[in-house]
Amino acid sequence: MTPLTAPPPARTTRGRLFDPALLIGILIVAVLLALSLFTGVYDLGAEDGSEMFAITRIPRTIALVLAGAAMAMCGLVMQLLTQNRFVEPTTTGTTEWAGLGLLAVMILWPGAPIPVRMAGAVLAAFVGTMVFFLFLRRVSLRSSLIVPIVGIMLGAVVGALSTFIALQTNTLQSLGVWFAGSFTSVLRGQYELLWIVALVGAAVFVAADRFTVAGLGQEVATSVGLNHGRIVLLGTVLIAVATGVVTVVVGNLPFLGLIVPNIVSMIRGDDLRSNLPWVCVLGIGIVTLCDLIGRTVIRPFEVPVSLILGVVGAAVFVVLLLRQRRRA
Repeated sequence: MTPLTAPPPARTTRGRLFDPALLIGILIVAVLLALSLFTGVYDLGAEDGSEMFAITRIPRTIALVLAGAAMAMCGLVMQLLTQNRFVEPTTTGTTEWAGLGLLAVMILWPGAPIPVRMAGAVLAAFVGTMVFFLFLRRVSLRSSLIVPIVGIMLGAVVGALSTFIALQTNTLQSLGVWFAGSFTSVLRGQYELLWIVALVGAAVFVAADRFTVAGLGQEVATSVGLNHGRIVLLGTVLIAVATGVVTVVVGNLPFLGLIVPNIVSMIRGDDLRSNLPWVCVLGIGIVTLCDLIGRTVIRPFEVPVSLILGVVGAAVFVVLLLRQRRRA
């Protein structure tokens, strides 16, 4: 894939995988996760408190870790492959495509088990991501700011199609629940398939150097003997799997893949392998913090974490746009 935009020169510094600052970050995130375990309306001191702790609190906290790390990594991989800092599953329509696939499975097979729903969401997310990549490959865009706008437009079209189908099939309420982006429904026995994204994270780490080289452009990747198209296909598959799984289990987590990689790259440069632990830790921390805010701001009720992430992510997105405009 030939570079289609002209982003500012990237700092490709290679840092250590682990350093004292990262350990401090891990400790802070561990404190947030501990707070998550013991935050809630149900009294854990009750007779069945330990059982409820195992059924609800532990699965919810594990889901925060897996979903936060997965969506942050998806954003980082997409930004490298497209050479654009403003893309992630939310701004490219990948999440909307996953929702469309999930909706199609539910209409064709109303009683489909979770693995089948997940397969439909993953397949649709893969198709949508490939459509976006092929569009970028065919169309020359003068500004990197246009790329996420095009992705948001494509996502809006797919989302409108999903809404129309849901209206016609009386499944609009289910569609709204899927896109709520909340960890309220995460329980033991319903979240275990989310461990698939841990395998995705391991695959990203193994292929990190290849993704970094592919992010330099097709000519550079080919000159060092790397099959650029194959690496883009691998990245697309990993993004689709992670997005589809998270969409089915948790829902939409907007702008997470935009916020985290940009913060990390501004501080540490663009080497994916050394940045990956930072991206995972920061993604987990942001999701957990937003979830804690959602659980406490109108207690005993909850605000969906997607709402808080959307507000924070939109603000960061505007700041990045203004920063890019000043550079230009």
